Parts: sequence; C-alpha cells; structure tokens
Amino acid sequence: MILTVTPNPALDLTWHVDRLVEGGSHRADAGAARAGGKGLNVARVAHAEGAKTLAVTTSGGRVGEEFAAELRASGVPHALVPVAAETRRSIAIVDDALGDTTIINERGRNPADPEWAALLAEVVERLPGAKVLVISGSVPPGAPDSLLPMLVAVGKDAGVPVIVDTSGPALLRASDAGATVLKPNAAELVEATGITDPVEGARSLLARGVELVLLSLGADGMLAITASDVVHARLDAPLAGNPTGAGDAAVAACAVLYAEGVRDPERVLRRATAWSAAAVLTPLAGDISPRWTTLEQQLHVSPHPHPAPLRKDPS
Repeated sequence: MILTVTPNPALDLTWHVDRLVEGGSHRADAGAARAGGKGLNVARVAHAEGAKTLAVTTSGGRVGEEFAAELRASGVPHALVPVAAETRRSIAIVDDALGDTTIINERGRNPADPEWAALLAEVVERLPGAKVLVISGSVPPGAPDSLLPMLVAVGKDAGVPVIVDTSGPALLRASDAGATVLKPNAAELVEATGITDPVEGARSLLARGVELVLLSLGADGMLAITASDVVHARLDAPLAGNPTGAGDAAVAACAVLYAEGVRDPERVLRRATAWSAAAVLTPLAGDISPRWTTLEQQLHVSPHPHPAPLRKDPS
C-alpha cells in the first residue's frame, strides 16, 4: 500500500475561460470542484493506475464538508482527521487560448496541536500495511517545525521508504529527518539550499542522507540525481495543457515503483517524467492521460554532463 499524507489539503476549484485578461470580466461554464492538495493528487493517480493506496489528511468547516463529500464520491481510499479550521481552497483559471493556467492558493489555517497529534496517530496506525510513505505539499502557516520531521521519522522507524515533496526550510528538515526521496522543482531547490546550480543543490541534499532527488525542470524535463548518477529525461517539445498536477504525478510514479521494489534511478526517472507529462494533458490535477506509455517511449534519456560524483565524508 502507498500511504500518502497531505498536511494542508485544499478544495481545488478549476475554471476554463476563453482568454484571461488582467483586470477584465470573464464568463465561464460551471467549474470543477475536487478534493485536492498534493498528497491527495498523488493518491488519485496511483489509485487510478491500479496501486493500493490510502490518503490521510484533515478536513474542517463548510469547505471541508464539500471536500469530504467529493473525496467519498471519488472512490479513493482515505482517512480524514476532523479539525476546527476551515479547509482551504485552491483556484485554477485555465486560459484556453494560450494554454496557460493561473493559480491562486489560499495559505490554509493551522490545526491545533491535539489535531496534529491525531493526524500523526492516524499515520502511525496505518503504517504497518504500507510499503511507501508519501508526504506531499505545504504546511499551513504556524504549523510546528517538528511536524514534517516527525512524519518522516515514523516512516523511517517503520522501515518504509519516505518520499517528500515540499518546499522552503521544510525541504531541509525532511532531508535531515531521513527522507528517502525528495521531489523539488528548480526554484524550490534554490530557495531551500541557496545553491543556484541544480545538480550541486541536489547533492547538498544527498549529503544530508537522501537517496534520490527527482528534480523537476518544467519544460526541460526532469533530473534523477543520486550519489553516483545524474540522469536527464525530456521530450522533444513541451506539452500544452494544465501543469498543476504534473509534479504530483511524478511523485505517484516514484511511489508506485518504490512500492514494487524498484530503486533504479533511470527507471524511476522515465516513469516519473512520463506521468508528469501525461498529467499536463488532463484538465484536472490528480489525473494522467493514458498516453503516458507512448510518452515514456518518446523520452530522451541520457547522462547529464556534470563534475565528478558526490563522495561522502567517511567520518
């Protein structure tokens, strides 16, 4: 089973407009509302592709009621921890003329300490049946700095690979806590490490004990970076569509392969890049196009030219 944790879930609202004009008034057909947040998107993709999953997250307030109802209807196995704070919303406006998507994410509200404890207890209870733990997305403002390290630690203590997709200082805390795989994008990596060279930034995370860094490069594809290898995968040309769930699809691919015991970085990179690209072709985050198998065959995968591999201090 793939166990996903979403510390800051959202009700995702998506509207399509003919052309988005700054300061203008727009008409749109009825939008789509979907229970989201990065960990839930991971669970949706993995579940749709036949993997056994369980999504753990919180739900609160009137928005949380709509969130919970949609999640029940989706068929994705889940466990919701009730909280007093209102579940946040995330708004995506898709410009059909340009193929661009504008996103507005509410920051979210911080649950109380006993509610965080209930979330952690839910994860601990479910871990014995898990083969992979995925912790994905932001944390609400004011959340304790210890939250992410504690979630990573319970997975590590259970002997389960832990995949983390987050940003900012939380990325470093996840590294230090023992995360197995990290999946930042290039901007997030620079923000967290202060290192502008992407491979060197990733290697700084490897030096903290991470096994694999999957680095999203947007239209330029993705890198898989380990202590001994740097591999690049890309398509001939970027795909037009909605990129909001692309990174989550990449994490889902990694989680599915790790759950099957696959650790080869090139195999993981191929699947992650293909699923990420296939997510762009679908209108909503949490889905991937069945074209992913064709996209995987079309990938250009090659060693990335870079200086000598990382050598850890033997001390």
